[in-house]
Amino acid sequence: MYTSRYQCVIPPYILRRIIEKGSEHQRRYAQHTLTHVHALMGHNPLPIRYQAAEQAGKAERAIYDARNTMNLPGTLLRKESQPAVSDVAANEAYDYLGVTYDFYWQIFHRNSLDDKGLPLTGSVHYGSAYQNAFWNGEQMVFGDGDGEIFNRFTIAIDVVAHELTHGVTESEANLVYFEQSGALNESMSDVFGSLVKQFHLRQTADQADWIIGEGLLAAGIKGKGLRSMSAPGTAYDDPVLGKDPQPADMDGFVHTREDNGGVHLNSGIPNRAFYLTAMVLGGNAWEKAGNIWYATICDNGLKQNADFAAFAHLTVKHASALFSDDTAAAVTDAWRQVGVLAKAK
Repeated sequence: MYTSRYQCVIPPYILRRIIEKGSEHQRRYAQHTLTHVHALMGHNPLPIRYQAAEQAGKAERAIYDARNTMNLPGTLLRKESQPAVSDVAANEAYDYLGVTYDFYWQIFHRNSLDDKGLPLTGSVHYGSAYQNAFWNGEQMVFGDGDGEIFNRFTIAIDVVAHELTHGVTESEANLVYFEQSGALNESMSDVFGSLVKQFHLRQTADQADWIIGEGLLAAGIKGKGLRSMSAPGTAYDDPVLGKDPQPADMDGFVHTREDNGGVHLNSGIPNRAFYLTAMVLGGNAWEKAGNIWYATICDNGLKQNADFAAFAHLTVKHASALFSDDTAAAVTDAWRQVGVLAKAK
C-alpha cells in the first residue's frame, strides 16, 4: 500500500503537461521537479524526534534558506519571536505556519499537527526554479517556481495549510495514499487549507472564493488557481497547463494508475461535498462543516483504506452528534449531489 509521508501540492499530471507543452526551459524545470517527486514518493523519513514547544497554544517556528540546493533544512533565517527579515518568502512561510497553527488551536484546541506540540519548520528557496511545495513528514519545503508558470510557493496561505494538514491527517488517520483513501487525504488538505484561508481573512462560506492556490499561477497563465472546490474542473484552462481535469461527481470519477490512482483528480468529488455542506449550513465554514470533517478524520472508526462512502457515512454520524438531525440531512444531501451516497427513493 502507498503510505509515503511525502505529499506535494502540484500533481504529476500538471508537471507532465508542462513537459509536453512548455518551452524548453519550462520543460526542463518540470522534468527536474517530476523526477524529484517520484524519488520522494519512494522514500520515508525516520520517525521525528523533537522537543515539544514549551507552551501549548503558541507556535514554535523556524524558517530556513535552502539556498537553491536540495539540502535540508538549510541556513536558519528566522525563528520564533524574531522580527521579519528581508526575505519575502521566509516571512510568508513564517506567518502562514503561524496562522495554520492558530487555526487548529483556536478552532479545535489542537496543539500543532500531531497535537503534541510539534515545532513547525519550513525551508524556502528549495532547488532551482523548483515547481512544487511539499510536506516530508518532518517539515515544509517550498520551491520558488519559475515565475512563468508558477510564482513562489509561499504566496498562497491555503497551499501552506494544505501541506501542513497532511501532517494532521497522517497523525490521526494515516489514510493510505492511493485511490479513494488517497483522494480523501488530498481532499482533507484542500478542505482545511481553504478553511485556514477563510479564518485568516475572516470570510463566511458565501464570501470565500473556494479556490486552492489563488495567486500561485503566474501572470499570463489562464486560470484562477490549482483547484476549485465549488466547481471542480474549472480552475484553469491554459495552452500549457491544459484544462483542469478534476471531476465534480462520481459520474466523472477517473480510473487511472497515474497520480497514485488519481488522488489529486478525484479529490474534487469530496471537495465539492464539503463546499455544498458549508454553503447550506452558512456562516463561518469552520464552525459547523469544519467541525464535522475534523471529527471524522479523528474518528477511530475511519479505516486507513476508507472509500468515499465510508467517509461520508461518518460525516453524517458526526453531524447528528455534534449538531442536529437537520444538519445531518444537509450533509447527506451534499454527498448525494456528488453521487457518493444514493439518492433517497
